[in-house]
Amino acid sequence: MSEFSSLTEAVIKGDIQTAVAETQSALDAGSNVQDILDKGLIAAMDEVGEKFSTGQMFVPQMLRSAKTMQECMKLIKALFQEGQLRAKGKIVIGTVRQDLHDIGKNLVAMMMEGAGFSITDLGVDVSPKDFTQKAQEVGADIVAMSALLSTTMPAMRETIEALQEAGIRDKVKVMIGGAPVTENFASEIKADSYAPDAGSAVIAAKKLLGIT
Repeated sequence: MSEFSSLTEAVIKGDIQTAVAETQSALDAGSNVQDILDKGLIAAMDEVGEKFSTGQMFVPQMLRSAKTMQECMKLIKALFQEGQLRAKGKIVIGTVRQDLHDIGKNLVAMMMEGAGFSITDLGVDVSPKDFTQKAQEVGADIVAMSALLSTTMPAMRETIEALQEAGIRDKVKVMIGGAPVTENFASEIKADSYAPDAGSAVIAAKKLLGIT
């Protein structure tokens, strides 16, 4: 059993008060900050993602767990010197051009952050140019796009083409998702991965980057 099992359990349950207290207690005891993050918080969110994917957890519970993780992160982020926090990868995420839906995208972003990825959230109505420029700027490993309207799905193809034109398509993986999006569409536009929900998105991102 991990020394951070109480913290992990509190995050999974979405018990913010207990989780924050456990995080502070671990810090006061002199525990390694990266260990608190990896073995306590990220381990919890990995389990949350798995439970969600298998139908043992639902969106409100997952949101509560993600919020709990974020509150704990406030305590430990300040203790990392700039550049010291080891991210599993850099993800640029957004809802595509002319699509203003963000609930699913926000949930994916929260889960990705909870899994230890560095997230740059561009919001909604993001143009292919903006996705491409930000991916270049931050050195993204993954560009993650969401669409909730079938009429905005072509923007996903256009974004991939923009990445190609910028000469970075071979350096960045592309993930897509959203209610009308399918595995077949992902193959058609030559995206690297399709995820039907937030839990699956985390698993897919890790697989794309070869993270166990």
